[in-house]
Amino acid sequence: MRLASTHATVQRIWTVELRPQPGGPALACPRCTLRAHPVQAASARSAALTHLARHARTDALPGHLRTCQCRARGCHWHPRHRGCAGPVLLALTRDRSGRTWRLADACAACAAATSHTAVVPATLLVPRPPGRARRRPLPLGGPAERTRVREMLTYLAAALPQSTSPAARLLALQCALRSDTRGCVQLPGGLLRGMRLHGRGELWQELEHARWLRRAAGKYPHTEAQLLDAAVLSQQPGRGARARAAQWALRPTPLTPPTGPPPALQLTALALASHTSGGAGSTDMEVLAYLCGHSPHQTAELLDRLTASHTLTAWHHNRETDEVFWHLPQQHATVRSGEHRPH
Repeated sequence: MRLASTHATVQRIWTVELRPQPGGPALACPRCTLRAHPVQAASARSAALTHLARHARTDALPGHLRTCQCRARGCHWHPRHRGCAGPVLLALTRDRSGRTWRLADACAACAAATSHTAVVPATLLVPRPPGRARRRPLPLGGPAERTRVREMLTYLAAALPQSTSPAARLLALQCALRSDTRGCVQLPGGLLRGMRLHGRGELWQELEHARWLRRAAGKYPHTEAQLLDAAVLSQQPGRGARARAAQWALRPTPLTPPTGPPPALQLTALALASHTSGGAGSTDMEVLAYLCGHSPHQTAELLDRLTASHTLTAWHHNRETDEVFWHLPQQHATVRSGEHRPH
């Protein structure tokens, strides 16, 4: 990560504002010469995110020249923390009202410490690469699937209201990963039954109320929908790789809870699996809670339940650093210092 340099720092901060108007909201951007232009209320959030993504693509900068913009401004975007650390990422932040959105380069530590912030997956911003030769597919559960699911969970944490239920988040994840380039998705009835979401019309209504998708008329037993979030239309790589990630998300080996877990437990297990490698994993408690839409206290209770069901052998929370560590049954590593909950 590049935190300081003798060269002039290149500003990579873009901000847009959704201003209330009598005829509907208007999108304003100080970096653009155009005046605020009206947008549809149903797609205002997507319009804001799409506009910011366009700036990030246009103002692309080599990785070795990117710096933590938060640090450059004295780190006043967040409470005091351990200091800058980790790679420079694109962090998306909204204010409490949801009217102002900021996209900026920030180190991983600053991004994690900033409220109402999510890391934008690079796959949502990188132009489509030229065609490549086909390769034999690798087994599910590799770094590619874990990274893709983790990035999409992070994006959905920012794109969906915090009150979105775990079941609706799981449904949104499948829709986002299985959609085509036009944002259309068709989920078979068998898939929804396997997820124990078949006939759960209230979940679709929840995502419609958030103005994230709109259901379309589909042929029974399929359910079709049109995604209204324009930012997911430019996902990379292609549908095949994303479908593999969606399939792995149904059973995120090797961290798979017992059959038929409640959605909150299933979502927590998936978030853990996306941060697990080699039988163990770690992340910040705040990050884990944010991905699942829970409070840290709720997350701790769900981790206890995963341990009681032998999905995990143990987990512990270091309150000084806010890091959470966990171990799978195959891993019998020495538990590190911190808060340990034995079972």
